[in-house]
Amino acid sequence: MSLIIKGGTIVTADRTYKADIYCADGVIKQIGENLETPQGAEVVDASGQYVMPGGIDPHTHMELPFMGTVASEDFFSGTSAGAAGGTTMIIDFVIPSPKQSLLEAYDTWRGWAEKSATDYSFHVAVTWWDDSVSEEMGVLVKERGVNSFKHFMAYKGAIMADDEVLVNSFTRARELGAIVTVHAENGELVYTLQNELYAKGLTGPEAHPLSRPAEVEGEAANRAIRIAQVLDVPLYIVHNSAKDALNEIARARGEGQRVYGEVLAGHLLIDDSVYRHPDFEFAAAHVMSPPFRPKEHQKALWQGLQAGHLQTTATDHCCFCAPQKAAGKDDFRKIPNGTGGIEDRMGVLWHHGVNTGRLTMNEFVAVTSTNAAKIFNIYPRKGAIVEGADADIIVWDAEKSRTISAKTHHQNVDFNIFEGMTVKGANTVTISQGKVVYKDGELRTEKGAGRYIDRPVFASYYDALQIKRKTEEPTPVNRKSGKTEAA
Repeated sequence: MSLIIKGGTIVTADRTYKADIYCADGVIKQIGENLETPQGAEVVDASGQYVMPGGIDPHTHMELPFMGTVASEDFFSGTSAGAAGGTTMIIDFVIPSPKQSLLEAYDTWRGWAEKSATDYSFHVAVTWWDDSVSEEMGVLVKERGVNSFKHFMAYKGAIMADDEVLVNSFTRARELGAIVTVHAENGELVYTLQNELYAKGLTGPEAHPLSRPAEVEGEAANRAIRIAQVLDVPLYIVHNSAKDALNEIARARGEGQRVYGEVLAGHLLIDDSVYRHPDFEFAAAHVMSPPFRPKEHQKALWQGLQAGHLQTTATDHCCFCAPQKAAGKDDFRKIPNGTGGIEDRMGVLWHHGVNTGRLTMNEFVAVTSTNAAKIFNIYPRKGAIVEGADADIIVWDAEKSRTISAKTHHQNVDFNIFEGMTVKGANTVTISQGKVVYKDGELRTEKGAGRYIDRPVFASYYDALQIKRKTEEPTPVNRKSGKTEAA
């Protein structure tokens, strides 16, 4: 099967130019001006539109078992909704229960994900520690194509990783050449504040952000950064919602530390007033962690994205419908944490980023696709429009407007956090593996068409790091002579 995209302006993270793109066998075969249309090739007319790499959402949770229920979005419905909004790949999370085998959990998630409509990969969470975890991390890296390990610093009594787990897992990741990621919230503080607020009679969603103030995020981000600094391991901090965490990332990067930051589209645009809405269903629908913050944090996050302290945008797509959220009707601590957004991330970021001048088109491509591909080591297979890359491409009409609503979205959830927002700029065509999966409002995804994408480890960086560590090793001192061994 072959396809040619004609008449568009290609926009990548580093350049903008007019050219046609010929795709066959799922990859980009040729790029050039006025390409001839091969016999039998499907023609996609991109005249007057932009042609960009498909979006990569590096943070999703499809059909996640969590807080006594299971997320309503499965891998087929979720990746299909992503395709409708211009996202052609996700990186989801394998989350083992405490004491569960990492490989067992990985196999379970792989089974669920076989129904995916577009390509996918996995981060694997480390929720506990013993020698078997260390061994299985090695298997995941060497045999399963995993190069990133997640650590929840929150959710005490469930999946929280304490400092001992962090140190052991970070050390092992460094040995393997993997990157570590963290959900940065001080779980002990959150647990204490939740119980204090509930005891005072604050039982509704309005207590949720009060139990997770920005300081608990900033403290955890700093702690993870310092542990990573001492152990010489690259760190990726997910869903930064507060300037407190952003400031820690900026400081570390300014000191030359390899730290990366992710921001959610929702955290850039929604403030904490949603939790004080008089309707429980509305307020509860916004309960996620970290929570939405006061407005000054959104301004800081946009500035962090513009300055390059935050490199990626994501959704933390984890959907629960109103009956599921109602489990916390009388106790905010029991409201399943999570919101949607995979279908709308690209559109709201273009509208509020490119259309406002906060981001250039090239920066938009970087923060929605290319940077994630680079950080998680799948570039230029993904996140690029170059010959030989996967043919994951979107055609984008900068003049097209649409109004976001749960009544019309493809996400399998009964609420949309961007409800009623009109955005200008949208994909008219989404191409996955060289095949049109969305066109002009028509979804054409196929269950099981998505592929698992192996992500190799960062060998060159870690080889250099080992050399660095050896040259900086201290020389032992002979306690009898008082001289160093070398002397």
